Amino acid sequence: QVQLVESGGGLVQAGGSLRVSCAASGRTFSRYAMGWFRQAPGKEREFVGAISWTGTNTAHPDSLKGRFTISRDNGKNMVYLQMNSLKPEDTAVYYCAAETVGPSRYNVVLTTDKQYDYWGQGTQVTVSS
Repeated sequence: QVQLVESGGGLVQAGGSLRVSCAASGRTFSRYAMGWFRQAPGKEREFVGAISWTGTNTAHPDSLKGRFTISRDNGKNMVYLQMNSLKPEDTAVYYCAAETVGPSRYNVVLTTDKQYDYWGQGTQVTVSS
């Protein structure tokens, strides 16, 4: 089992950048595929980024490519989401998610929320216009 704690959210002006972090507990963090999702008030949870166990493969929705980048540091049990050129519509609670993957799936990325069993509490990101 893994516990996830997000941090780094806050208020930023449109056009600015922010990096949110996810700290994971557990000895086998590198065996988890990781993802970021977000949810704005009144909207469904939305996929933001995913990264494989090894960190070799990543995925972002087309709408966010070029602005958002997911990364991980398995030595520090951390996953990051770098967000650039932020827009007011990026305002949401950002959630970190984890899912155990077997050795044969070391390069998979999981892009839907139903594929993840473990979730953090979220961190609020607010982008002002």
